[in-house]
Amino acid sequence: MTVFASTAGAAAQPVSNVPTLASFGHDAWWIVLLKVLIIFLFLMLGTLFMIWAERKVIGRMQQRPGPNRAGKFGLLQSLMDGIKLPLKEDIIPRGVDKVLFILAPAIASIPAFISFAVIPWGPIVSIFGHRTPLQLTDLPVAVLLILAMSSMGVYGIVLAGWSSRSPYPLLGGLRSSAQVISYEIAMGLAFVPVFLYAGSLSTSDIVAAQIHGAQFHIFGFIWHWPSWYAILLLPSFVIYVLTMVGETNRLPFDLPEGEGEIVAGHMTEYSSLKFALFYLAEYVNMFTVSALATTLFLGGWRAPWPISAWQTFDNGWWPVLWFLLKLAAFMFFFIWLRGSLPRIRYDQLMRLGWKVLIPGALAWTLIVATARVYRQQGASPAVYIIGGGIVVVLLALLWSWESAGERATRLAAEAEEERIAAGGEPEPEPAFPTPPLDLPHYHGIGLTTSKPVLAGVADDDAQEVTSG
Repeated sequence: MTVFASTAGAAAQPVSNVPTLASFGHDAWWIVLLKVLIIFLFLMLGTLFMIWAERKVIGRMQQRPGPNRAGKFGLLQSLMDGIKLPLKEDIIPRGVDKVLFILAPAIASIPAFISFAVIPWGPIVSIFGHRTPLQLTDLPVAVLLILAMSSMGVYGIVLAGWSSRSPYPLLGGLRSSAQVISYEIAMGLAFVPVFLYAGSLSTSDIVAAQIHGAQFHIFGFIWHWPSWYAILLLPSFVIYVLTMVGETNRLPFDLPEGEGEIVAGHMTEYSSLKFALFYLAEYVNMFTVSALATTLFLGGWRAPWPISAWQTFDNGWWPVLWFLLKLAAFMFFFIWLRGSLPRIRYDQLMRLGWKVLIPGALAWTLIVATARVYRQQGASPAVYIIGGGIVVVLLALLWSWESAGERATRLAAEAEEERIAAGGEPEPEPAFPTPPLDLPHYHGIGLTTSKPVLAGVADDDAQEVTSG
């Protein structure tokens, strides 16, 4: 957000330091390799630090020390866990689809790393005498690449549940697919107003579009209205924050691996390095969605106000610091949610996605599109008519939806009361929806028929214990 930019006679930031699409594709091979290595190391080391920070912060919230044994302040605890997991026994249950069972963790983790390639870290800088943007690459549809990679990562979760050939993993995979479909629609709709304001789907162009707001003069200084899209497009920002938590399967939306319901969901049958890859994918996805929120809504690598008044802090390597601070704020938000909120029910998750976020994102997109047309065409009567018609239709749909829901609930309650008054029994609660699978042990194949004998218990007593 830029509120104060410069004095009346100050020069603007050199355009050459602001990367555009034309700035990419000219790097030497060793520069590209260096950027890839830096991104990979950042995500790996960031995951280790994030796990430690999460355990420390939640421990502080719960008045306990957290990890404090391995290294100073327990900093080496995550590293020790990372070394331990690959060394544990790798168990593959009998009857699984081995090809998909092995590929699923890789399918879940690899797209998470690819998404970070289009995230801008800073302006154009000099690395060993070579001027290059602090971004691996950029595309005219860079944001769509991130959405595509997040969709691909879900295939890993779904295939892990399917290939395990077990009820709980399958249920976790089904939950994940339904959750991602629900929340990715709202996430994509939340991006549309940003695209309308920025005029581009390129991440570097979106950051450049948030440099300055409209100017006004006070006491001889040039001031700017807020330019962060988190302020100008606040509903989009709120919708995205909710959807990014759902996309990463974090509390309170971690239904695909609900420990109290389905053991560990899609990861139930996994161990050793395969389990570690799923764990890694979750935290890398958290870094990706946080970096995307920083890029689209918080001005990217640009300094916040009032530091942005000094152009020096938007040049060189300073922007990397602002980017990391904004990223750290979102990561702390994830930890805060996990330590504060309980897991919601699955019906509440679906209701929030389909009945609140998607309609809200659609309505907000229509309002922003109408406002953009108004600014481009002036006070045209057609704009007022279209805008008024959109508001009326949305209010009518909301009223009819609420009325229909209340009417259906009332009629169902009245019918149930009449049935009970006539002497009928109350309807039982629906059973837990565990999908049946046609597996051999369901038919007794491979199971022994010997009865367990308890020490010191007669046969009749043992039969009573085991059968009861």
